[in-house]
Amino acid sequence: MVTGHAAEAGRAWAAAAAVLDPEVPVLTIDDLGVLRAVTVTDSGVEVVLTPTYSGCPAMDAIREDVVRALAAEGFGDVRVSLALAPAWTTDWISDHGRAALRHYGIAPPPGTGPVRLTLGVKCPHCDSLKTHEVSHFGSTACKALFVCDACGEPFDHFKAL
Repeated sequence: MVTGHAAEAGRAWAAAAAVLDPEVPVLTIDDLGVLRAVTVTDSGVEVVLTPTYSGCPAMDAIREDVVRALAAEGFGDVRVSLALAPAWTTDWISDHGRAALRHYGIAPPPGTGPVRLTLGVKCPHCDSLKTHEVSHFGSTACKALFVCDACGEPFDHFKAL
């Protein structure tokens, strides 16, 4: 959501939206759905972020990167706040973000819409559904570690939340 002085708010949103997730640097915080609102007022810019889960260690780095990105665009007083409600969900990951995850070697979560029965997690390397979970926690707490039984490659899978 972009609010405030229209032209400036759009420019501020674009600057914040381009910030990369430090844990998955092929995703912007906009693609990840973490960027929730940007408001420009006479007194500065307010940015609202929703962490992928409470206690996410990447939020401090993201906050600093957002402030830096907006400062580079000439915005002075930047305030970044966290909104825990509504809770982040993998439904907020954009289609572009899902494609970027797959290309990066991370199996994206199922898409939005009705809950679908998932018989397997598709390997991002060979598209096989013959995979299995090795650890419920992968390289970060929001991912699980899987191995493909077809090609033998390990990969992270974003947990559906």
